[in-house]
Amino acid sequence: MLQLILTIVLYLVMVVPVGIYVYHIAAGKHTFADPVFDRVDGVIYKISGIRPQTGMNWKQYAAALLGTNAVMILLGYIILRIQSIGLFNPNGIGSMEESLSFNTIISFMTNTNLQHYSGESGLSYLSQMLVITFMMFVSAASGYAGCVAFIRGLAGKTKDDVGNFFADLVRITTRVLLPFSIVGGLLLVWQGVPQNFSGNFIVDTLEGAKQVIATGPVAALEIIKHLGTNGGGFLGANSSTPIENPTILTNLIELYSMMLLPGASVITFGKMVRDRKRGNEASKAALPVSEKGKRGKLRSSLTVWMYGREGRTIFAAMGILFVIGLGVCFRAESQGNPALEEVGLNQSMGSMEGKEVRFGIAQSAMFTTATTSFTTGTVNNMHDTLTPLGGMIPLLHMMLNVVFGGKGVGLMNMIMYAILAVFICGLMIGRTPEYLGKKIEGREMKLTALCIIIHPLLILAFSALAVGTQAGLAGITNGGFHGLSQVLYEFASSAANNGSGFEGLADNTLFWNITTGLAMFFGRYLSIVIQLAIAGSLMKKSFVNESAGTLHTDTFSFSVILVFVVYILAALTFFPVLSLGPIAEHLTLWA
Repeated sequence: MLQLILTIVLYLVMVVPVGIYVYHIAAGKHTFADPVFDRVDGVIYKISGIRPQTGMNWKQYAAALLGTNAVMILLGYIILRIQSIGLFNPNGIGSMEESLSFNTIISFMTNTNLQHYSGESGLSYLSQMLVITFMMFVSAASGYAGCVAFIRGLAGKTKDDVGNFFADLVRITTRVLLPFSIVGGLLLVWQGVPQNFSGNFIVDTLEGAKQVIATGPVAALEIIKHLGTNGGGFLGANSSTPIENPTILTNLIELYSMMLLPGASVITFGKMVRDRKRGNEASKAALPVSEKGKRGKLRSSLTVWMYGREGRTIFAAMGILFVIGLGVCFRAESQGNPALEEVGLNQSMGSMEGKEVRFGIAQSAMFTTATTSFTTGTVNNMHDTLTPLGGMIPLLHMMLNVVFGGKGVGLMNMIMYAILAVFICGLMIGRTPEYLGKKIEGREMKLTALCIIIHPLLILAFSALAVGTQAGLAGITNGGFHGLSQVLYEFASSAANNGSGFEGLADNTLFWNITTGLAMFFGRYLSIVIQLAIAGSLMKKSFVNESAGTLHTDTFSFSVILVFVVYILAALTFFPVLSLGPIAEHLTLWA
């Protein structure tokens, strides 16, 4: 428990300054690194023909995001299909098959990194660098850019300008992802993670057998895989192998790398909303006021301070969901496996099946909860071997898709629930709901409902298709409850753009490559477009004055309301299928 508490406390200490730094970049404010990065960005703008000062409305922004991603999907697909050429291919890896190429390129462009292949045997170094590592940067920057545009729309400083996508893409890459990756990558190399272009080598084991040891540009991929909440491993065993994750220090570096930027986006949101309120109050303060007006101005100043807490309210709700999930996962894994205990295996250390002894139960539970809460998908233990309730937590958090999430994804999804929460509360007191000083009306609620419905629809519809067709059933390697959990996990991971897997599924087939590819594609882009549309709708509306009946969304009580709304909707949507999967498996195991 002390390990978990210290890990969380250290994270809270680090996330605040990172959030302030990201806020300065998103808001176009001065940072200490501007003298260097302004020149780098200027060169990129000149070569690419980007005009950073040219603003876009939400439709132009969404079109630029989709168009850029589409071009890179095409180029990446071509490289995967021709990777058998001799360039950076010392191990003689062949070209990737069509359906697997489709699944892989969609996976990495949508920031999912679901892998139906083993990296050390399925990709050449050329593909690892030009497709996998490159996509990890671009997909993360695209998602974060979409989140920044979404926040600008909610802040509503203008009626139709959410920023310039190309400028946001460049600034996030050069000022956040690249420098953080360089520092983190060097730390990983210091701890023993390989970074070279050598081919695989063969060693003699203590048992007298031969073993192939894979090397290559591992550290460069490893750091951006976590920092960009990507998750795809250089090796098939991902961060559970000592090559990718050799020590407890590398485990913490990778853990904090995937947690920092999603948390920072929430702090950025709070500060940008606060700036908008300060601007409004500053304009009002310029007018002459009576003594009564001065008192009103004082109340308005207090309101400005309170609106700086919007981000903390969202952060608190996410934090509550995360800590509850972590507690359940840690408790379940600490109890061990009664079936193994019955056959004489000591379970005093907890359920260590599929876990690394150098991490133990605590860091394995923390990593498992974090990777599915922050939609990274990397693993330091095999999720297929988790206890039923321990495995239900990562599955549930991917189904919720609001517990911090990836690069801004969790924030955007949680705000959808915040809009729904104020709508429900407004119905209860008979008032038109308001959020961030804007009225929530029919258009916003229809789009919000559509955005919330898409995620469970993708998971449940594709899962039903898998268990209802022979092609889907052929991939299930476990019968009964655990087999259903495998299917649910695969599509929850795809729709949430997470990428982790139970790893017991025979998923490299035409059926699974195509269905998960579609789930990843629609789960990523439909949500982003709808959320930008909501931001575009709200930013055109005028601000409304607060009254005695206004629901304050910057309090801890609203955080609690958010948590209950998320859990209630999750129960209504997913409880029946969870009852047939991990819950039934748990009851059977402990009967």
